[in-house]
Parts: sequence; structure tokens; C-alpha cells
Amino acid sequence: MNAQDIIRSIEAEQLKDDLPVIHVGDRVRVGVKIQEGGKERVQPYEGDVIAMRNSGINRSITVRRVFQGVGVERVFLLHSPRIDSIKVVQRGKVRRAKLYYLRNLVGKAARIKARFDRPL
Repeated sequence: MNAQDIIRSIEAEQLKDDLPVIHVGDRVRVGVKIQEGGKERVQPYEGDVIAMRNSGINRSITVRRVFQGVGVERVFLLHSPRIDSIKVVQRGKVRRAKLYYLRNLVGKAARIKARFDRPL
């Protein structure tokens, strides 16, 4: 058994199997575990998926939201133990793999059309 097989077997234990099907353009609500003092709580972060990267254990999504008029983007590793839950709120209808152009748009122009042919 070589080193790559050992790494793959360790990664396979860490993979989550309850993740929903996520596409670029979807609005998602990510439950992030936050440590405050000795307590741990789950804080929701809702926004649009503007990019997806990698595969397997390294799979990540970039989620963008506008908070108090300022665009905030966060990158989440999907298989991280810090991620409590991911829920797809709305499907988006887009024609690009990366939605970085949303960074230059403001207000109603930055909306993504809803898509109804895929289940949530």
C-alpha cells in the first residue's frame, strides 16, 4: 500500500455524505460553528454561490452576500468540521461557471433569476 492510498483512505473517513447538490448561482444557507468562550453555537450565513473549486475533500464554495451595502464573500470548505449544515434556499439560473461579474453590479442588477426545474 503506497502513500497515496493511505491519504485517500484517511480522506474518505472525513468526507460528509449528507451534502445537498449545489450549483453556481444557488442561494444557500450555511450553518457555521462559532466558538465563543467555552460555548459553541451555529451561525447561519446566507448568500449566493459565485464559485466552486476542486473536488473530493478539498471541495469549496465561495458565497457572496451584501451586508449593510458592502459585498462580503466567504469561502467554505464543504467537508470541514466547522460546517454544521448546508441548505439550498433557492436555485439560480446562470450561464457561467464563475459569477465574479456580480462584484461590479449594485442593487437590482446584481440579482440572479430563480430556477424552478430543479428540486431544492
